[in-house]
Amino acid sequence: MMKVLNIAAYKFVALDALPQLQAAVLETLQTLGLKGTVLLAEEGINLFLAGPSTAIHDFLAWLRQDARFADIEVKESFSNAQPFRKLLVKIKPEIIRMNHPAIQPATGRAPAVDAATLKRWLDTGHDDAGQPVVTLDTRNDFEVDVGTFKNAIDWRITKFTEFPQALLDHSQELQGKTVVSFCTGGIRCEKAAIFMREAGVQNVYQLDGGILKYFELNGHAHFEGECFVFDDRRALDPALNPKINP
Repeated sequence: MMKVLNIAAYKFVALDALPQLQAAVLETLQTLGLKGTVLLAEEGINLFLAGPSTAIHDFLAWLRQDARFADIEVKESFSNAQPFRKLLVKIKPEIIRMNHPAIQPATGRAPAVDAATLKRWLDTGHDDAGQPVVTLDTRNDFEVDVGTFKNAIDWRITKFTEFPQALLDHSQELQGKTVVSFCTGGIRCEKAAIFMREAGVQNVYQLDGGILKYFELNGHAHFEGECFVFDDRRALDPALNPKINP
């Protein structure tokens, strides 16, 4: 039985006093012996952590005592060993860099579609209004090459900061379709969906919880390959098992 609990979570929420929050998060994680990365910015928090299940849940209980993080949603998976080599808690200008400061998800999320609804739409090829559905991969090209939804739109971006220009170059391809943007855990596709709506693309949704939540609820349905992750596991299959078990 795999014994290390891995979690991924993010929340767009207005944060202040970041150095004090950074110090508190770091001290708590060090005390619990957890490893991974936590990014803090004025727009929110993004974290990837791993360790014993009890320690992970103790950290989440501590974090949720802060009202700003009380409802943070977490994606879980397991591995045989610790996939992170160290602990980092960093302050950044953005928790996912897009270089478009006007895009502020904390002020209002883009509409989201849950994993069950997306599967149903992909089963039929259209949404509940009968409009054709396409999935749009907002991840980097090397992540897409490991696995993606069948027939997903892939603009071969090499970093997320290229997404806004790629959207402007290809926006006509999306007209008349219901577009579901997706990524690993939800953070990139949330920003992408907001940008697309502000750029005039109609009928845009984000996949709530990203590929990891979709795998948890739907397995491999409509997905080809594995989901790339940024740790020593390299990729997770649709059962959320590591392709390479560290």
